[in-house]
Order: sequence, then structure tokens, then C-alpha cells
Amino acid sequence: MGMSRLCYLNGEILPLDEARISPMDRGFLFGDGAYEVIPAYDGRPFRLPEHLRRLDQTLEGIRLPNPHSHAEWAAMIARLLEAAGGGDAGVYLQVTRGVPEVRDHAFPLDARPTVFMTVSPLPAPLGPEAGEGASAIRLRDNRWGRCDLKTTALLPNVLLRQEAIEAGADEALLLRDGQLTEGAASNVFVVCNNEVMTPRQSPNLLPGVTRDFVVELLRERGVPCQCSAISADQLARADEIWLTSSTKEVLPVTRLDGEPVGDGRPGAFWRQARTWFDEYKAAFAAGE
Repeated sequence: MGMSRLCYLNGEILPLDEARISPMDRGFLFGDGAYEVIPAYDGRPFRLPEHLRRLDQTLEGIRLPNPHSHAEWAAMIARLLEAAGGGDAGVYLQVTRGVPEVRDHAFPLDARPTVFMTVSPLPAPLGPEAGEGASAIRLRDNRWGRCDLKTTALLPNVLLRQEAIEAGADEALLLRDGQLTEGAASNVFVVCNNEVMTPRQSPNLLPGVTRDFVVELLRERGVPCQCSAISADQLARADEIWLTSSTKEVLPVTRLDGEPVGDGRPGAFWRQARTWFDEYKAAFAAGE
């Protein structure tokens, strides 16, 4: 059975089309839950401790006790990946507040958390030799004030991403009070005047695991990377723009609002970052 057709639900691995969750589940009724997307290379989860720490932070932020220890999560994820056949895959993990007896905004006293996971193939990334990248548009960031929590209440992000898609773009880059925050489904890097920058962490953006890894990767190899405020003007004048996420890895944006970014091709800083990312990923998959 293909990896995308398997899932984990409350202790059991089963075909996805056989999984059943009550319509009373608070994840369905209220978007009351947390999630993570964890890439795995050759069946090995990448940056798993960092993803699980972020899950802890989200669950603490929404006052939902974590139903499993990190060791238990690691074992469950390994079990699902093994059943799915390994390879390069993305693990989607979701925890909701469970199924109460009655629908009520207040937290239920009797519900057990629902734990659900799926696994699917990772999309093939653009290599350093790519001639063009993604396109994006700028939109006003009108989401709530706790974007640092990775919750399942994603409708604002969905609407912003859909607006980008309907405008013929791949992603929306979000601006709040004149400052860049993130993409609708990604973190953002900007290169201006040979300086790599990414927005500093705040409640307005997700603490991206891939974002943090790219910052570390650049700094370890002698490329300064500033975590700082990025203005709308700096974004408009950027020589390079990158998106990062667990599934996008490091993706160049070569058109913004229909106009070329820099010379309209993936830039030199991105090509170097992409090369280093691929080298690290290959070594990780090989167990080095």
C-alpha cells in the first residue's frame, strides 16, 4: 500500500480510507488542536527534537497536555514510516482536544486527545541549477495575534494563500504594520545588498524549524544572517527572496507582484544555500 494511503490513529496504523473520527471532535468543531509537519529523508525524521519541542510549545500555548513523551512520539513516527516503506516523506502529525459529550466552547473535562498522523511523499526540490523559482504577491497580514503557535485553525492562512493562487502566484508574503512577517505557508528570507535577513521571531510568525536550520547552516559556513525587522521597502528592493518550510526546504522566489526579483533568476546566495542544504541532507540520510 502506498505511503499516502496509510495513517496512524490513536494507537493503530490502518488504511487512510478506513480511519474514522467523530464529528464531535473539537478539531473538527473548533480547530482546537496542534500539528507538525516533519520531513524524513530515507526514512529518518529530520530535526525531530526541534519539531517535538515546537509541538510542546504549541500545546502549552493552547493549554492542551501533550499525550505522549518525546520518546513515544519518536517510536510512533518510526513505526508509521517503516509501515509506509521509508524513503523521503513528510509526516503530518495532529493532536486535538478530543471528543466531548456535548459541544461547548469551554474545555471538556472528560475528553481524551485525538492523535492522528499521515505520511506522504515529499515533493522534489529545485536544485541549485534551477533557472527560475516561485512567484509571490504581497498581502496584508490579517491573521490573529498568536501566529507563533502551530494550530489547526488555519482558515486565515488558507484564505491568504488562495488569494495568491487566484492572482496566479504560488505564495503570499505577508505584511503587518509595514513589516514582513512570513508567507501564508512558509518562512521568508531576503537578500539585500549582499546581506541575508529573515524576520526576527515574534508572536506574528511561526518559529520555523527549517528557517532556524537555514540560519544555522549559513552562519556555520561564514555567511552572516540577520534575524531582524524587514520593512516593506526592503522586501520590494530585495535582490533575492527565499521561502523555507519542511516541504519546500529552501525555495527561491523570482517574481513578486508580477515583477522580477533581482534579475528574475535564482540568486547566488540561494544557490549556495541550496547546495549546502543538499549536502547536509545527503549526509543525514546516509546516517553520517
